[in-house]
Amino acid sequence: MYFVDTLDVPGLGNRGYLAGGADTAVVVDPPREPDRVIAAAARRGVRITHVAETHVHNDYVSGGLELARITGAAYLVPARARVSYARVPVRDGDRTPVDTGLALRALATPGHTPHHTSYVLEDDGTAVAVFTGGSLLIGTVGRPDLVEPRLTRQLAEAQYDSAHRLATALPDATAVLPTHGFGSLCAASPSGGTDGPTTIGQERLANEALVKDVDTFVADLLAGLDDIPAHYARMGPVNAEGPAPVDLTPPRRADGREIAARLAAGEWVVDLRHRVAFARGHVAGTLNFEAAGQFAVHLAWLLPWGKPVTLLAESAEQLAAVQRELVRVGIDRPAAASTGTPADWLPPGGATRTFPRATFTELAGALRADAAADARPGVVVLDVRRDRERADGHIPGSLHLPLHQLRDRLGEIPDGTVWVHCAGGTRAAIAASVLDAAGREVVAVDDGFDAARATGLTEADRDPARTS
Repeated sequence: MYFVDTLDVPGLGNRGYLAGGADTAVVVDPPREPDRVIAAAARRGVRITHVAETHVHNDYVSGGLELARITGAAYLVPARARVSYARVPVRDGDRTPVDTGLALRALATPGHTPHHTSYVLEDDGTAVAVFTGGSLLIGTVGRPDLVEPRLTRQLAEAQYDSAHRLATALPDATAVLPTHGFGSLCAASPSGGTDGPTTIGQERLANEALVKDVDTFVADLLAGLDDIPAHYARMGPVNAEGPAPVDLTPPRRADGREIAARLAAGEWVVDLRHRVAFARGHVAGTLNFEAAGQFAVHLAWLLPWGKPVTLLAESAEQLAAVQRELVRVGIDRPAAASTGTPADWLPPGGATRTFPRATFTELAGALRADAAADARPGVVVLDVRRDRERADGHIPGSLHLPLHQLRDRLGEIPDGTVWVHCAGGTRAAIAASVLDAAGREVVAVDDGFDAARATGLTEADRDPARTS
């Protein structure tokens, strides 16, 4: 008998896997923290003998090298990957025993990267599952534009061929176990709203790479690509060089005076509380990245690489969980941290700042009042969603600055009160904190975008002269 356990990393939209038999196991595309993987193996009562990477990752720092070092496991990495550490180079067709009757067979599946490799899990010679990494995802494929712009079309075509190779070489019942595609920005398009499970047979009927001809697939794939997160350019080299061991010890504690000094020095001080609590009262100049969902991705995308970060958390438990999330995106050691409430983070005599929150119904009312008064400056509607989201519908007359561009484009926002929105409120809260720290008068629209459609905000344009 064999088993496959999922190592879910929802904050990144990724999954790693622990697979094995009665005594030994392999880990495919492990998360950064080895303690988590070792604990999963201990629960199964198995020894990790192999760690396998499908590719050199761009979206997160891998824990594979350290996990292999700690456990003594063989570290399987595609032979064509350019890395600076010793590993077992894997080539197309290589077969690696995992446990009695259980083996991994490598299949070259270039596209997401030129060296990408999938691993077929065979039980007594029968393919039962395939770890597809960033190749065949659920309903889609991994994006082909993360390596080199000149290679993007070539890799898109290779991604199509690789998907068809998997569909042809494997039985319909083979479970498809991708690393990306559960909210990961490594996916070429939304995966259809399912977290699985899925099989080769199901993907053959629904995956965009398997139901379109190559020309249509490549054209649609390239047309749908959105901006690449800025930190992806750092993750690949870190993984190729060999990530440093993880240090999850608590950061040094900062008091109100030190927090004020760090803000004055231009460093980032990040308040991890819920967006509602932040809006009600926060230290001036701090930025709000609510410790939920994909906050680590947003923070890594916006943060200038190497800039010191001080974390403000509600509790030691929240701080520890956040550190675990941040090491996955290369923010290894906070400069300092503090737990408690804004009262604990202010210098002597300091006062908190606030800004209002609103709904799309309230925004509609503000726009009507603004039009009636013909006031200048008036209401500025700022949409911080990504291009693909805005293309599906937007508020006419709104200014569009995707969240990841906001920090560098603040000067483009007209005078007036900025009502900032996204699709649900989380990114709008981040943007509102950035604007508030810059001294702008801001209102955070904390509402789902369907409410904007319900109010009629998306039906008719406002004054085109007020947009850019």
